[in-house]
Amino acid sequence: MITEWAVSPGLTPYEPAVAFMEARAAAIADGRAPELVWLLEHPPLYTAGTSARTEDLLDPERFPVFRTGRGGEFTYHGPGQRVGYVMLDLTKRGRDARKFVRGLEAWLSGALARLGVQAGARDGRVGVWVDRGSGREDKIAAIGVRLRRWVSFHGMALNVAPDLTHFSGITPCGISDPRYGVTSLSALGVADGMAAADAALRASWAETFGPVRDAPAPHLSEPA
Repeated sequence: MITEWAVSPGLTPYEPAVAFMEARAAAIADGRAPELVWLLEHPPLYTAGTSARTEDLLDPERFPVFRTGRGGEFTYHGPGQRVGYVMLDLTKRGRDARKFVRGLEAWLSGALARLGVQAGARDGRVGVWVDRGSGREDKIAAIGVRLRRWVSFHGMALNVAPDLTHFSGITPCGISDPRYGVTSLSALGVADGMAAADAALRASWAETFGPVRDAPAPHLSEPA
């Protein structure tokens, strides 16, 4: 099974991106479109998943806040963070949601290994984490997905070189334990940039989920 792979330049507004994802997921479920991985960056914003708690939005006036249907709690998106929206037909891939999430974690961990960063999943904490020593671990990639008719959408956010202070307006993913923070490739001393991260993500995807082919960046309708 070959998955389409698209990359949008610049900053992509959030609401039109979600509208596109929902339409594409419906088309995939109906057999009218192939699977798609869509890489992009958003302007600074916070999103609230289905488990988000109001008290975890610490600075509600800082950036726009969007309520979304993906799983998880509050997260941040912004420049320097590679967002990957993953639209796969899980009917053709086994209808196993847990296996799918484990696959996303393995995809991200494999990409980070290619960039010289040892990272992985943790029991009870969704996402991909880096061991910083002395009992501290930092999240370098968040995962939040939704399934509709066994087609996935939303996906992951990999911190390449975002402004990490922007995470201070929320309790990221609802985790307030001081042992657990947020980091990025840049903060870890990996200065290769977005193009290198994209190349690593693509190579690791092929190993984890299968081959891809290039597709044009989605054309989005402007919000009314």
